Amino acid sequence: MPKSQTTDLIKFLSAFNEDIQQLALWLRAYVWDKYPQCNELIYDNYNAVAFGWSPTEKLGDTFCSIAVYGNKDVHFGFYRGSQISDPEKLLLGKGSQYRYIKVISPSNFPEPYIKKLLAEAYANSMAKLKPDAKMIESQTIVKSISELKNDLVLLHLKK
Repeated sequence: MPKSQTTDLIKFLSAFNEDIQQLALWLRAYVWDKYPQCNELIYDNYNAVAFGWSPTEKLGDTFCSIAVYGNKDVHFGFYRGSQISDPEKLLLGKGSQYRYIKVISPSNFPEPYIKKLLAEAYANSMAKLKPDAKMIESQTIVKSISELKNDLVLLHLKK
């Protein structure tokens, strides 16, 4: 099962403290449980680890993501978050597309609200798929790996 394919992700997350790793994995399980038919796309960058869900293998079709930049919180975001409703105004970001919330712990995660936003973001992603989109299901796909993590970044993360 893709949800159980954690070897690479755990390796990528190892630069972060244990609490952040567990929070990121908890959020991951939350999305997998709701969208098991989608694919997880993992990006290990020199200063962050990000993984998102898409009905295809393309980043442009992603509807939600989890990003770990440091050891204070984890970002739970929406690729086209500017196009979904946010009546409670919980989403952060002012860019043309991406919106997110900062998650500090499972206890501060607004699950019922996020569940509604996820459904809208998923429907929006599906509506925007190109007619020739290659649908694949339930895969974990590592899209990029940063071979060298900057020593300064790692030192900062370990604080």
